[in-house]
Amino acid sequence: MAKKKTVAQDKMKDVLDEEKKIVQAFKDKDWNEIKSSDSWVIFKVMSEFVEGFDKLAKIGPCVTIFGSARTKANHPYYQTAQQIASGLVREGYGIITGGGPGIMEAGNKGAKLAGGKSVGLNIFLPHEQEGNIYIDTDKIINFDYFFVRKVMFVKYSQGFVVMPGGFGTLDELFEALTLIQTKKIGRFPIVLVGKSFWKGLVGWIKKILLDEEKNISAEDMFLFTIVDKPEEAVKAIDDFYSKYLLSPNF
Repeated sequence: MAKKKTVAQDKMKDVLDEEKKIVQAFKDKDWNEIKSSDSWVIFKVMSEFVEGFDKLAKIGPCVTIFGSARTKANHPYYQTAQQIASGLVREGYGIITGGGPGIMEAGNKGAKLAGGKSVGLNIFLPHEQEGNIYIDTDKIINFDYFFVRKVMFVKYSQGFVVMPGGFGTLDELFEALTLIQTKKIGRFPIVLVGKSFWKGLVGWIKKILLDEEKNISAEDMFLFTIVDKPEEAVKAIDDFYSKYLLSPNF
């Protein structure tokens, strides 16, 4: 009974906090409030960029593994992510994740157990996310701002392995696809793992975005690869760099 009451209280607090944010958005601010608030944000953003660049500049070639924080350790996707991370480490890559539980933990665990570099770019959330135990102690970075964190993923990754996930995973996937499509960054491999999971989304992209609405080009469908098995994901990364005769950025 007490537990149910606590959950209800937490939900009510979330609702009140959300209402407070909405009201604040419409509140007029004087110049001093704007100047002091914005100045603080600018310096906080700068500090996150500086720490990220400082810690990651010499980290070497890495692949980022994205996926749901809600995936349990006994789930097949967790096991697959761990195996992919270990396989990539054996090919000379370090592993970067979002630093949290679920698929992120699996990626860091696979890297750690295989003796590779295990990096965690953790984000502070209202229901606080803590870095998982498999991140190298000198390679965990905590962020307040999603956009700063996403810059680090893109700047210091040689490829993305995208496991099944929710809104955050899709956001990271489409951010990378957009940057490559618009040539804001050079092309790197994007590997979607789990054909049954991605089938509906990829089918919609092809049928609606490409065929019906012409919102993307036919070549955009080749910006990513879909696989099922851990060894296929590792091979897709290796094949990409062999095909394009590219080497990591470091």
